[in-house]
Amino acid sequence: MSDLILVNGNVIPLDAPPQQIETIVIGGGKIVAVGDRRTLREFRKRATEVIDCNGKTVLPGFVEAHCHLYGLADTLATIRLEPWLGIRSIADIQAKIREASQGGPQGEWIRARGYHEFDLVERRHPTRWDLDAATSAHPVKLTHRTGQAHVLNSLALQQVGISGETEDPPEGLIDRDLATGEPTGLLYGMEDHLAKTIPPMDRDQLEHGVELGSRQLTAAGITSVQDVSWRNDLDRWEMVQGWKERGLLKPRVRMASGFRAFLRNDPHVFKGRIEETQFYLGGIKLILHETTGRLHPRQEELNEQVLEIHRAGQQAILHAIEENVIEAACSAVEYALKWFPRSDHRHRIEHCAVCSPRLAKRIASLGLVVVTQPSFIYHHGGRYLRTVSNEKLPYLYPVATLQNQDVRVAGSFDSPVVPANPLTGIFSAVSRMTESGETVLPKEGIPVLGAIRMFTLSAAEAMFEEKIKGSIAPGKVGDLVVLNGDPTQVPIHEVKDLKVEMTILNGEVVYDGRG
Repeated sequence: MSDLILVNGNVIPLDAPPQQIETIVIGGGKIVAVGDRRTLREFRKRATEVIDCNGKTVLPGFVEAHCHLYGLADTLATIRLEPWLGIRSIADIQAKIREASQGGPQGEWIRARGYHEFDLVERRHPTRWDLDAATSAHPVKLTHRTGQAHVLNSLALQQVGISGETEDPPEGLIDRDLATGEPTGLLYGMEDHLAKTIPPMDRDQLEHGVELGSRQLTAAGITSVQDVSWRNDLDRWEMVQGWKERGLLKPRVRMASGFRAFLRNDPHVFKGRIEETQFYLGGIKLILHETTGRLHPRQEELNEQVLEIHRAGQQAILHAIEENVIEAACSAVEYALKWFPRSDHRHRIEHCAVCSPRLAKRIASLGLVVVTQPSFIYHHGGRYLRTVSNEKLPYLYPVATLQNQDVRVAGSFDSPVVPANPLTGIFSAVSRMTESGETVLPKEGIPVLGAIRMFTLSAAEAMFEEKIKGSIAPGKVGDLVVLNGDPTQVPIHEVKDLKVEMTILNGEVVYDGRG
């Protein structure tokens, strides 16, 4: 059976020995055969669609191993404040808020996200008073590009019940004016509290954001994603499943559960109504941080949480950025393995931003997978060079160090934190170059083919899916991307400027950029 055949392609299969492949046959959503031009004659039927790649490069569909679908949709459906959209100052933010306030009824929430204080000329977060100057008739919530901080204006603070007398929550921090003790509007680690008190976005707005996000992903050649939000629960599961069923969201989705939802529900209650390779449950997300100056959760509590996940046969997905927190994640996995030894558990550390060779060796010894973000070097590298301490800078996003210790390292974008563009990710992993042309630890650069693997086969391995995706071979899903050039052959500075000409998902062309 053959529904689609690609011919005359420069095919890079990734997990096969070097061979001449120029033809790929897809039938029933899977790769049926690969080979030379004789394969076309063998499998072509009357109804078969044949696409001539004209020598263009064909790769497995890219895999985004760490994203936030709700956050991506929310970002695209709200006011956007990224610097690449021209937002360079608090005055620019105020202008956006002021414009939005003139288009809606008084009292309606205004949401905006994507700012970073380093990108603003003031080099600081906005405050409640900055936002009040733009509007006092609308509650306003700004979300930091990382998603870990928010700024509310005075009316919004009042509506969510935060005042000078409000105590910091155990897991968060209310920034306060040093002279008066009044909240400045800046809140750290309080997303859960705000989600309970701020009305959800209008459904039509959110679904418009989902469609925009899906188009962005497929236009970038991304055919699979893992949603790793710690707030994922049964309601989120049903919501995302609905997006998939109605065709709003094209890529395959592996959806992690938050820890609280994991404790409340047997995994079997997350029942899928669509084909499992398109949408299924996988992994339990835990957030580890030191926002308040101490580890949260405490080491003893973290140990028991990871043990609970491990004992249930699930994969722990551990958000851990700096060394102390990564050490805590390692200790928790070590504790679980002591009680219940298990090979190939693939518990994951997400981000792993600051990691010494000693710590990389410990990660390797425990069989942990690292899912990190090379694109952060490109988009945030200038800030890192100016703000990260000399003590930490030598260990920043050390991909080569991790791989040299035989750690499985997958690439991702933490979208919507940075644009989900695998070609920028590959460029950054190899060159370690920032958007302005500076370099961050060039010795941590890796070969191009290894960087491609980070966003294909290694990302699939991080999701236990290397047997069905991540490379081009018979039996694997028919997910492919066609590029206008070969990233293994062009000069490295040209890799980020290559274009996706076509994205094929399950044997269907879901993006065609050939004009």
